[in-house]
Amino acid sequence: MINNNHYHTLDIHPQATAQEIKQAYRRLAKRFHPDSQTKTANSDKIIEINGAYEVLRDPQRRHSYDQQLFYPQFSSKRRTHQQRHEAARKQYKRQRARSYNTDTHLEIWLQQVYKPVNRLIIPILKSLNTQINQLAADPFDDELMEDFQAYLENCRHDLNQAQITFRSQPNPAPVAGVAASLYYCLNQLGDGIDELERFTFNYDEHYLHTGQELFRIATSLRHDAEDAIKHLNY
Repeated sequence: MINNNHYHTLDIHPQATAQEIKQAYRRLAKRFHPDSQTKTANSDKIIEINGAYEVLRDPQRRHSYDQQLFYPQFSSKRRTHQQRHEAARKQYKRQRARSYNTDTHLEIWLQQVYKPVNRLIIPILKSLNTQINQLAADPFDDELMEDFQAYLENCRHDLNQAQITFRSQPNPAPVAGVAASLYYCLNQLGDGIDELERFTFNYDEHYLHTGQELFRIATSLRHDAEDAIKHLNY
């Protein structure tokens, strides 16, 4: 049961586009941010706005939210279907993994998963400091901020491709540790991009510093995976 309406919170129509959602959030964040020193500053309101944006900015979470908001009678059936689908998917992956010859499977995974994922994420990790230095000239300059937002959108696109590639095949048992490091690296990188994007809407440097730290952790995890590959005997 949904107690509040995120569309009402952001003052947008349920059919609003992703761009309209971003614009509405940015407008309201500036209006109600506690550090704005205006009569409209409201910490409780900004928490509500952030919560609404977190749901509506993500297409999958928004779809699930819309199902509960507009079609609550189908939400229970949908969850049951998703659970069955997930169980079937996991069973299929286990069967598929057992069908591979271990050595062949390992070589395929390295060539079709590990190396492509690294090619996608290394430029993301290495370019952040340069992008932040460029933005630091004047974070309130619209052109510089638009360039930084475009950079984050490109990062998110490449990260999505890396995640798709990573999930495309089950990892062989000998590289379970490598796969785990890559998995957590991708998660930290995604969280880091989210934090940096929050900075572009409210200019709170806490999000900027948190994003940088998450990128640092992601870099360390990628190095862990690389070191494990170097010491792999196959």
